[in-house]
Amino acid sequence: MRRSPLVLGLCISSRSLRDIVLASMSLFIFIPIASASETKHDALMESVHQFLYQETQSLGSEVVIDLREPSPHLPACTNPEPFLTNQNDAPLGRVSVGVRCGTDSRQVRYLQAEVDVIGSYMVAAVDIERGTQITPDMLAEEDGNLGDLSSRAITQPDDIVGKIARRPIASGTTFQTHFVQAPLLVERGQRVRVIAEGSSFRVSREGEALDDGAMDEEVRVRFGSREVLTARVIERGTLIVDF
Repeated sequence: MRRSPLVLGLCISSRSLRDIVLASMSLFIFIPIASASETKHDALMESVHQFLYQETQSLGSEVVIDLREPSPHLPACTNPEPFLTNQNDAPLGRVSVGVRCGTDSRQVRYLQAEVDVIGSYMVAAVDIERGTQITPDMLAEEDGNLGDLSSRAITQPDDIVGKIARRPIASGTTFQTHFVQAPLLVERGQRVRVIAEGSSFRVSREGEALDDGAMDEEVRVRFGSREVLTARVIERGTLIVDF
């Protein structure tokens, strides 16, 4: 049976109306889901941002934190407690942050961040020969992104001045931990004094150092032919036994 143009037009209009309704329903369902995924991690993201800022604000004048959001499929993290996965290094460059979640803190998540800090750091102002004790006039200050430096870089002058160069350091070179060492206060084969003390006693003995040692380093000391103990360097030629 042949349909009239009017009937055909009504059929087309009905199909178009159905498509519009279905599309509208799809939009209505999709928007709340996207909104929920954007908000359920807000407390977690804010907590980690604030934690990283507190850890880095003393390092430089400007801090930029790019934090990667966790998967939207993960449940919300309640009572977030961020911590650094590597406590020995400053949180610069690519950083992994652990977060304990829940009232019992048993759930742990890990977020990735890129941390840039604009600040000052030390470089050698002159060529420094191996074995030289570093003085303030041997240092020069430069500004830049601390996140671009090696994880072993030393940025503070107090951590450099007074140390001994373990290798030649060219002018303009950034100082690193393995470039310098604390001056030795005890040398292997040296006669040293070892102090042992408690709440009601203090005694000292002389022995022979079996290792080199700088301030607060532990050194083995031999007494007589067989007795050996470990003591901590507290000043030149003097060590103490920690109980």
